[in-house]
Amino acid sequence: MEKRDKLLAVKRCLDSIEEERFFPWACLSKDAIREKEEKSIRYGHRQNFSVDTDRILHSLAFSRYIDKTQVFFLIENDHITHRVLHVQLVSKIGRTLGRILRLNEDLIEAIALGHDIGHTPFGHDGEKFLSEQCRAHGIQNFLHNVQSVRFLQKIEKKGKGWNLTLQVLDGILCHDGELHCEKLVPNRDKGFDTLRKEIKKKENDPSVDLLPMTMEGCIVRMADTISYVGRDIEDAIRLGLIKRKDLPDSCTKILGTTNGTIVYTLVEDLAFNSMDKPYVSFSSEVGLALKRLKRFNEKYIYNNHRIKYQNPKIRLMFELLFKTYLKALETGDKTSAIYSGFLDGMSEEYKETTPLPGIVRDFIAGMTDKYFLTQCHTNLFPNKILSFS
Repeated sequence: MEKRDKLLAVKRCLDSIEEERFFPWACLSKDAIREKEEKSIRYGHRQNFSVDTDRILHSLAFSRYIDKTQVFFLIENDHITHRVLHVQLVSKIGRTLGRILRLNEDLIEAIALGHDIGHTPFGHDGEKFLSEQCRAHGIQNFLHNVQSVRFLQKIEKKGKGWNLTLQVLDGILCHDGELHCEKLVPNRDKGFDTLRKEIKKKENDPSVDLLPMTMEGCIVRMADTISYVGRDIEDAIRLGLIKRKDLPDSCTKILGTTNGTIVYTLVEDLAFNSMDKPYVSFSSEVGLALKRLKRFNEKYIYNNHRIKYQNPKIRLMFELLFKTYLKALETGDKTSAIYSGFLDGMSEEYKETTPLPGIVRDFIAGMTDKYFLTQCHTNLFPNKILSFS
């Protein structure tokens, strides 16, 4: 038997093991759906969702996680969480839950690692400021989960995209960890047409709550919340924004007072209450405590005036940079970084189907915090006049 045949036999064996070991509501790797069939995947040694994980890891957008804000920006502290750490924590927590509940860990890992790829520089504040500019220039609301799908399917590989599976893209789109849910029931009946419709629905109304099509997608959504709620508290304490004694007793009595105990309690509760069920759920007591803790974080951390006072400057920078790039596109100014740093080599299909404000949106959304500030300095700060002669 040739090497290729032996490796293919191993993959088929792994697929067979999934059928025996996984929970009946788990998503099997052999049931993955791609918009375009690829023979190299069908006859290759890797299972479908493992392929997607590799593609996300090797995407340019993934490499930019390293300098993307999670919550706190413009702060010199190497121990504050950045987005690259956040997605790894989501992946670890999600895979732990997946192992306990006999779900597909490869699918969980792919969704977790890709779920925040569409985030702007400066976190959710940057997302809000970019969305304002999108609406002002006649395109839809900007949402990082929609942008994550857009990057992976429409922008990566110079506009060709990665051809990821529906289950991974759906999990990324529906990962809204900021929306509180005590219980998530998968909405299984979906196809790529559904994905496109849900994207438009979300762009038109950001408050719409989209439910993942898989149990694994539901797990990642819960893991997203579990990973950040306690971690943000630790970061806020480290920065002196709050003290541990400030945490509400109604939460700490149930969840604990440190990130470690909060994560452990939430994982254990979610695992126990989701065992052998076609949905994932916290207990009522833990779910309520988590909801209260998220409200505490919202008031005393995310909306703390001590980390918001520079927002007017950042909002103005988004506005001016957006207008600068849009003008460069309208005038054909090839010296602009939007040409050399983004459009160079981009597919004709992308350029023909994306409106000019949409191209600006995609360029800015992909920036790291540092690159954004560098571009502001280059485009908005005056240069020295060396000589008039």
